[in-house]
Amino acid sequence: MWTRLYALIVKELLAVLRDPKGRAILIGPPIVQLLVFSYAATLEVRNVDVLILNRDSGHWGQELIERIDGSPTFRKIEIASSQAEVRVAIDNQTAIAAVEIGPDFSRNIEAGAPADLQMVLDGRRSNASQIVAGYLSQIGAALAAETPAGKRAGADIVSTVPRNWFNPNLTYQWFMVPNLIASIALLIGLIVTALSIARERELGTFDQLMVSPLRIHEILIGKLIPPMMIGLFHITVYILAAVFLFEVPLRGSLFLLYGSAIFYLGSVAGLGLFISALSMTQQQAILGAFLFMVPAMLLSGFATPIENMPGWLQPVTLINPLRYFLVIVKGVFLKDIPLSEVVNQTIPLALIATVTLSAAAWLFRRRLE
Repeated sequence: MWTRLYALIVKELLAVLRDPKGRAILIGPPIVQLLVFSYAATLEVRNVDVLILNRDSGHWGQELIERIDGSPTFRKIEIASSQAEVRVAIDNQTAIAAVEIGPDFSRNIEAGAPADLQMVLDGRRSNASQIVAGYLSQIGAALAAETPAGKRAGADIVSTVPRNWFNPNLTYQWFMVPNLIASIALLIGLIVTALSIARERELGTFDQLMVSPLRIHEILIGKLIPPMMIGLFHITVYILAAVFLFEVPLRGSLFLLYGSAIFYLGSVAGLGLFISALSMTQQQAILGAFLFMVPAMLLSGFATPIENMPGWLQPVTLINPLRYFLVIVKGVFLKDIPLSEVVNQTIPLALIATVTLSAAAWLFRRRLE
């Protein structure tokens, strides 16, 4: 048995790695994706253009403009002369937001009365415009607190001091890079596994494999181990890049991370084998992998919390292996997740791997009948 398994594993590795272009695809693009997505895939809003219509001739209106101009969030500040210019700028998307300072802004803010400050936002970019509105509101609130009326009222206002646990400086790479470790491993593992059986069918060697002395479970194990080895290699590279290149703290145990990664890659490979067993060509296998991968990314909690999804959609995420491994990766990196929590997130991965591998074995047996 072990001799047969060893021969099949070597055959699978050679089929993937002997082609120079195949080696380049397995090594180059994942590294590029990690570097590009770590900087490009961000929900932070920076380098935006803002239009300001100042109808106030006092000191505080000009002070507000200077503070907005001095913020690193905003790239360019344009001064409008009329509301028509504001309308044209928002319509043409030359500015994401426009601030209109009322004629009594300085007088009211000096007296501690409500000041007239209006923001016009581009609703076509809803998320970015809301974040920009939050930045502008913070600047206006800080300015109001420094006026004489604001200082007089300061003693009666509760002071709130935020403290961010696990990511004190809100460094976005600390959130994004652990997510990419799990996501890119899903991409590579799923595609490599999905192509394995489809490639055999296109080359005409699948029937030879099925009539060989190899049993069904031996074929599954032989097809399962090489993609897991490639996946573990990629995860190791990503961890090294996260720690030494992006300086993401590794507070937890690497032993727990790699232990759960084996079950995660097993569940991914099981899904890939199931897709490959259903596919007759490599093109069908790739399409099937992407058909699963895109919803898996959206339903994993990568970009939006699962709690924000509709109630009827949340149970669907329970069959998504990426959901569980994201919790483990971020927990090991940022907060030293305990063993009990790793086990709780790993058990569903083992169940997914068991179900998908069993389904793939059933499809293989049907092929023999």
